[in-house]
Amino acid sequence: MTVATRREVEQTGRLLTGWLARRLGADDVVVSDLKLPDAGFSNETAFCEVDWTGPAGPEHRSYVLRIQPTAHQLFVEPNALFQARVMRALGTATDIPVPPVPFVEPDPELFGAPFYVMERVPGRIPPDVPSWHRRGWTTELPIAERGRLYDNGLAALARLHAVDWQAGFEFLGPDGGRDPLVAYLDRLTDWYTWARADVVHDADVVAAALEYVRRARPAPGGEGIVWGDARPGNIIFADDLSVAALIDWETTTVGPPGIDLGWWLVFEDYLSEAQGRPRLEGVPGREATIARYEELAGRTVPGIAYYEVLAALVLSLITSRLTRLLIEGGLAEDVATEYTTRVTGMLRRRLDRADN
Repeated sequence: MTVATRREVEQTGRLLTGWLARRLGADDVVVSDLKLPDAGFSNETAFCEVDWTGPAGPEHRSYVLRIQPTAHQLFVEPNALFQARVMRALGTATDIPVPPVPFVEPDPELFGAPFYVMERVPGRIPPDVPSWHRRGWTTELPIAERGRLYDNGLAALARLHAVDWQAGFEFLGPDGGRDPLVAYLDRLTDWYTWARADVVHDADVVAAALEYVRRARPAPGGEGIVWGDARPGNIIFADDLSVAALIDWETTTVGPPGIDLGWWLVFEDYLSEAQGRPRLEGVPGREATIARYEELAGRTVPGIAYYEVLAALVLSLITSRLTRLLIEGGLAEDVATEYTTRVTGMLRRRLDRADN
């Protein structure tokens, strides 16, 4: 689910070298091993090695450049610098592992959009395409280690939800003391209105789900920091399978933890059962995941079926817009459409259960 980047490696390296030289105050900056992989639809990404001479002598860093998208926009208002702010706040005020973000550039002149530079954290990420339940390094782990990887990810999520959002993260909360879930649903409704032209498959199901999540909203309580994209595919695992860093914070907000747990559950279904394939042996299913999260968090998550509908609705909007972008990028229409219909089918099943 990617689109080929249009940037040229040599030019990007030259621009980045000059910019880093100014930010570092060094005239011997060398950018090497620059890679511009297929860019995701949330940000353009580049990886590189950087060497220079600092006051204490030679310096070396592995950096990741994240540029705000301009040509393939999934969300109403993409904001790369918001992600940088979240990671900096988490890195300063908590023990939640996130990549350090040494540089932020709000001026779009250099690359045509704002960007930030974060340190590259060593480790491995469970892949989405192909699903980590089907192929890749996770399939080669012993059964017990797969379970440990998964449990470590859930534990990190529970730790995030224990952070007091009113201790340095007030910028994530809604204005005027509004109910965070109401504010979240209002933003979701605005996004649905903006992306409605792209919702061409199972549009009736998507509309019914939006009506449901607004009508059946749970009572407020237990709000905390919501990651917004909580899943193994956004976790960098160290060699010992501990969590080295949590990444991708563009949809972070304040709200009930069920938003994140529902997303985790729905995305795991999307990568396994919804594709007609079982989860990797050793990876807990839905009920066991809920029970383990609640054990780790020390509290129950009431109304989880509601939050699964909410998550499947959000994923339906993402994949509906993604389908159009993929088709415009040259992917066969039937292949691109399957990304959406798989999710809207999941949404229909969850909505039916929730309404009965």
